[in-house]
Amino acid sequence: MRITIGEDWTATVTGAPLDITPRFDFWDLRVRIARYADVEERGRFLLETFGSGPWLWDTPDELRFDPVSRELAGAELQMPGVEAADAEDSARVPATPPAHPGGLQADEARDCHLEVTTELCRAPGDTALTCLRDLDVLEEPLQARVGIAPDVALLVQHGTVVGWSLTDPVRYLTIAFASPDPAPPAPATRRLFTECLDLITTPLLDGVKDRDPAALVRLRELERALRARSDDRHRVDALLSLISGLAEDYGNW
Repeated sequence: MRITIGEDWTATVTGAPLDITPRFDFWDLRVRIARYADVEERGRFLLETFGSGPWLWDTPDELRFDPVSRELAGAELQMPGVEAADAEDSARVPATPPAHPGGLQADEARDCHLEVTTELCRAPGDTALTCLRDLDVLEEPLQARVGIAPDVALLVQHGTVVGWSLTDPVRYLTIAFASPDPAPPAPATRRLFTECLDLITTPLLDGVKDRDPAALVRLRELERALRARSDDRHRVDALLSLISGLAEDYGNW
């Protein structure tokens, strides 16, 4: 199967997905699928691979390929915007076809541009996050879900990548380049994850930035709830990295 990535750049789906555990950096709202462990290693990785990558002030989604085999070597995907699609639109995200594991091999060894998605759809209980090019994608069925890494899939429609999804996102919560906790998430962490997403992907965030008293009270309560947790600290600290930053910036009234 050949798919189009970006405007005029194509790749062929292969049978070998990446065996790299995703890292969901909550502070930066990015999903990293790569082996680099810090900024310096990331810089070397970008120099040693080709594909979609940052350029000056432009920060597209990244799919990076090995220059010899032209096979997918890593990816970095950004969660769009600060406001999620409404529940009605999110409910329209199709359940089929299921994700089928597969890698990618670039048809040409050249750079391209992969525009970031614009719409975030949250499944009930935030069991999955689906990021779409636009809501028009929901008007027609998906052609395929290419599972490029554990629980990460590219969404294909009419032969073109139109978005991506992360299943069980709370499992992969981490800070910066650290590996996520391999233990299953605690039930309380799942609830706190949803509360954090409720805060940062709804108009409530505007209330925080406008220093609306009710919104700030909710922010402070959420920060206290995160600090009070004694278990699953790696994931909780990942959530706290963003929430405490908001509390520091806007929570003094």
